[in-house]
Amino acid sequence: MARAVAAMPKDFAADFVIAPHRHERAQLIYATAGTMRVSTGAAMWMVPPQRALWMPPGVEHGIEMLDRVTMRTLYLRDDVATGMPSGCRVLPVSPLLRELIVRATELPLQYDEGGPAGHVVALIVAELHGVQALKLDLPMPTDRRLRSLCSALLASPGDRRGLEAWAHTVNASARTVARLFRRETGFSFAAWRQQARLLEAMGRLGSGQPVTRVAMDLGYDSISAFSAMFRRAAGASPSDYWPRS
Repeated sequence: MARAVAAMPKDFAADFVIAPHRHERAQLIYATAGTMRVSTGAAMWMVPPQRALWMPPGVEHGIEMLDRVTMRTLYLRDDVATGMPSGCRVLPVSPLLRELIVRATELPLQYDEGGPAGHVVALIVAELHGVQALKLDLPMPTDRRLRSLCSALLASPGDRRGLEAWAHTVNASARTVARLFRRETGFSFAAWRQQARLLEAMGRLGSGQPVTRVAMDLGYDSISAFSAMFRRAAGASPSDYWPRS
């Protein structure tokens, strides 16, 4: 279609998986309810309702629904996407942007660009160009052993075993695994695991899980320790990720 922005509303059941694919247009992956895990070959992102993921055109990605998801996604024409990030980036979604996205999904595909619908779309574009991207990605390694270890960490984010124990699971020395983490992800083992836990926490909190449950599931001894980590890393308290009605 020729319009600057196309909007697609679609609901998904929990655990539904969209296989890796790519689009000709840039995409804003967003859901008003539910949390998604979006993965490319290079990284992974958690996308709760308070956040959206900017996906440049041509980037292969898959999406996993962690619970029931009310997806409201946008596809932007090249000219209106100019100036947006050249890579995948997490974007904050303000209450205004949320309502504009919802309204866009109610518009006809061939909306009147000179009428109220055109003003809605123009405001969406202006809002997107004005937001600051957040550093909330999780780099994924390419080394077979390290990728296996990282997948296990993601499956059990609350596992408290240290580097040496985890290295043993992939038949490597702790020194080798530490070196691979630095080389392939830019993080130390401890920093990568904390980032993984942070993203997992955002997803769970965004889905409405209680802070206490999230903290305990992710291996923290107390809510205060978890909240301090969360605030330091995310710049917000865990309660800020509670779903909006």
